[in-house]
Amino acid sequence: MDTSRADDIRRAWRAAHLSPLWESPNAHKPPPGPREAHQWRWSELRPLLELAFEETSPAAVERRVLQLMSPHSKSDADEFTAGNVLAAIQCLLPGETARPHRHTMNALRFMLEGSGAVTIVDGKPCPMEFGDLILTPGWCWHQHRHDGSEPVLWLDVLDVPLHAYLGTVVFEPGPIATMPHTVEDAAFSSPNIVPEAIGSTREHSPVFRYPYADAVRALAHAPLSADGTRRVRYANPLTGAGAMPLLDSTMLQIDEGPATLPTRTNANVVCAVVEGHGESWIGSRHITWGPRDIFTLPQRNWVSHRSLGGAARLFAVSDRDVLRRLGLLSEEIQRSDA
Repeated sequence: MDTSRADDIRRAWRAAHLSPLWESPNAHKPPPGPREAHQWRWSELRPLLELAFEETSPAAVERRVLQLMSPHSKSDADEFTAGNVLAAIQCLLPGETARPHRHTMNALRFMLEGSGAVTIVDGKPCPMEFGDLILTPGWCWHQHRHDGSEPVLWLDVLDVPLHAYLGTVVFEPGPIATMPHTVEDAAFSSPNIVPEAIGSTREHSPVFRYPYADAVRALAHAPLSADGTRRVRYANPLTGAGAMPLLDSTMLQIDEGPATLPTRTNANVVCAVVEGHGESWIGSRHITWGPRDIFTLPQRNWVSHRSLGGAARLFAVSDRDVLRRLGLLSEEIQRSDA
């Protein structure tokens, strides 16, 4: 076909919003290599967070939040930390409040520093102490209040990138017109026993606060996983599934000793160091970490951890549940006898 005729054909295709697959740069090519992990050291991050207290207040901007942006993010509008996971640090000063709102995105709060804050989820107060996990599932009303005497900072994690891609982002500000009915957490305080009268029509847990002491107690009795870590999952007591759909939350303990066996998954993970010191090998990158450091485990990297000077604990959030629901989850372990 002569060049002039070929150009005419392509102009006609473009005018009709058609594109030849055989010329697509994305067709039939292998995926790119795994992205490199990124780390935010608390010693470097904390002074920068202090500047947010000077810059603004929740009364002016709804929430005082600094997002942890992937180095691969193309712009401020391309909001993600790792894959379908967006992480951020939110902070409040004594006496401040963050007014109520709700949105379709699932969100969780993991307390990193300070004491005296409360998150109110669908009318249920959830005190926030170090290491506590607070759920604010999609379309649940939530607000924050700080009655303590020192600044508080916590890790926010949301599934914003997935909702942005699907076009399902919806936001509603307060005031709250109708408060949903909730059940006190005490109703679920007996292991393996749940109230029969509570029928859940929602996928998220009826429990919104998971105290750190409970996670530590569970880890103490958790058997070793195949890779050598001890792992517990934050679960919905009514179903045994994850505490909140689309965001999978776990706590892992790395005992003193040799490095864990390398594992690989196509899920993307954000880790926050809760206690202890250690090191991780993430693909070709080696990092060392300590309390409150945050780092990513981008998909398809081989990952191994080792504690330094005693047991260490990591809080991990991933998009694993998204891939599981789609039938796309892939997980591997590199056994020592392989």
